[in-house]
Amino acid sequence: MRATKLIILLALALATSACSMFRHKGETIDTMPVDKLYANAHDSLENSDFAAAEKAYQRLIARFPSGDINEQAQIELAYAQYKDNKPEDAYSTINRFIKTFPTHKHADYAYYLRGLINFDRTGGLIERYLGRESATTRRDQGYNLQSFDDFSQLTRRYPNSAYATDARQRMIFLRNQLAQFEVNVAEYYVRVKAYIAAANRSQYVIEHYQQSPETADALALLTRSYIGLDRPALADQTRKVLALNYPNHPYLTDDKWPHAPSIWRKAIPFSGHH
Repeated sequence: MRATKLIILLALALATSACSMFRHKGETIDTMPVDKLYANAHDSLENSDFAAAEKAYQRLIARFPSGDINEQAQIELAYAQYKDNKPEDAYSTINRFIKTFPTHKHADYAYYLRGLINFDRTGGLIERYLGRESATTRRDQGYNLQSFDDFSQLTRRYPNSAYATDARQRMIFLRNQLAQFEVNVAEYYVRVKAYIAAANRSQYVIEHYQQSPETADALALLTRSYIGLDRPALADQTRKVLALNYPNHPYLTDDKWPHAPSIWRKAIPFSGHH
């Protein structure tokens, strides 16, 4: 009798263990509890399986629509989408997070991530792989401006954030890119003798990007614009400012600077002279 009881108890224990193992094996992102689902998504993210991480985070957010883990999942979802080269999805996710949780403890990182997403969209795929900065400064600067604004908001709202230093460095780079874009446009206007437009673009650089290296070129182009507009007094004054602040600028020894690119140079693919 005692042996029969032991056999029955052993059978029940094995059955219970088997059921537990079956349930564990059958668990999916649709049945996991929130903490296990988050761990699953985070492990995928750590292992650079961004597609799996994105799927798990999205399921977590749908199944558990509130709470601290939900909020953290939204941030990490945006990062997974960003790393998976889905900038539109990543931007939408992090932008929605910022609007929904403006005072979140990780809001500084959210602004930083939004800036990174736009920062990486400032150049096209070809320019990114070929490293053609001259080409990117001839593209539309919308993403540059958005990225600069994102980093600016971060440094203004959270000046002591761990991400603020990197954001400021990126802002300097973006400022110079924006200034170079304006100089490129002004240079084109000088070549086609649209001197009023060239003067306006050059003046914009001087007023808004004073600390950028491109200020020197803007002064030279402004001088040439005034000469083209038959304003010798203004041209002479601007040239003196250029000589005082940038005595080694090539325009001071070559009044035809900048020279138009050659026809052959224009014909080179991705040269940036189009």
